[in-house]
Amino acid sequence: MLITNTETFPGKTITAVHGVVSGSTVRAKHVGRDLMAGLKNIVGGELRGYTELLTEARDQALERMEQQARQVGANAVVNVRFSTSAVSAGASEIYIYGTAVTVE
Repeated sequence: MLITNTETFPGKTITAVHGVVSGSTVRAKHVGRDLMAGLKNIVGGELRGYTELLTEARDQALERMEQQARQVGANAVVNVRFSTSAVSAGASEIYIYGTAVTVE
């Protein structure tokens, strides 16, 4: 599956447009990660537990978007965008969307 945030793929021709596809996941903080993040806020630095959590969430949302694109017969997704939002205290959503297309 080819995926890009641009409108086209250089050297490829879009032969069919299948519509918008998306993938999302909502993840909650883990008590252990939350405790460590609180301590890290005091001294500063990267919150690695949260970085890992967001990386896993992004990968899962991307996988879900790819699966939806395959279901509609696409072999590529163009104009891909990522969005995040706080769903509740301690839980965040990652949402990915784009246009499913067939390229040759």
